[in-house]
Amino acid sequence: MLFLNSCMVAKKVVYVNDMVPDSAYTSLEKPILRVQKGDRLSIIVRAKTPELAAPFNAGVGAYKVDDNGNIVTGTDPSTSTQSYLVDQQGNITFPILGDLLLEGKSLDEVKNLIEGRLIKDQLINDPQVKVEMINLKVSVMGAVKGEQVLNVPDARITLLEAIAQSGGLTDNAAADRIVVIREENGVRKRIVNNIESKAIFDSPTYYLQQNDIVFVEPRAAANTPKEERSWRLLSITMGAVGIILTALNLLK
Repeated sequence: MLFLNSCMVAKKVVYVNDMVPDSAYTSLEKPILRVQKGDRLSIIVRAKTPELAAPFNAGVGAYKVDDNGNIVTGTDPSTSTQSYLVDQQGNITFPILGDLLLEGKSLDEVKNLIEGRLIKDQLINDPQVKVEMINLKVSVMGAVKGEQVLNVPDARITLLEAIAQSGGLTDNAAADRIVVIREENGVRKRIVNNIESKAIFDSPTYYLQQNDIVFVEPRAAANTPKEERSWRLLSITMGAVGIILTALNLLK
């Protein structure tokens, strides 16, 4: 009876339960996010003279003179939804500058590249370029309460946050087998994490990257409600039979 019921007992999961209270631990530095093929980037160019920056902000519109005689663009660049898709060659096509190879570069390196080109080509003397990644998505599946694809607008999410946003672990989740599948430089890697250990903070997949797949392995094959009721009924029946046989033996 105990054996049959054991598969139904939920395991309590305590995150990082080996951390010592009131002890200091070194924090893992957040890895630099690098541009990959298929990424979408928001790139906004600003300058002291607005009409100089307008041609580099696709979708912003032409510049005009306001009631006070100031030159402004037709649309605020910061509210533009224009984005640039990194193609399969790792390039984007940027206004006037043409094709720019961005694959493998950090967002700061992309910013410096565009600012450098604008100055070198004598297009803008003092450009200010803002670069953001707008398509960071993480897939979470397996033994979580809500499988989903998470959109990360600020391009920063940890493994624990992704699990929390997916409703947390189910009772059947193996907390020591949290798999992250990551593709880098055309190579897929499978990294297994244990979120019950403080070692999770040192994992290269603690900070998730674009297109990561998080799979929480189950401890056992999940039973359907009908199967679960059958197991419980069987265990109760066998327990009752055992009690009756024991009572009969005592009466002999």
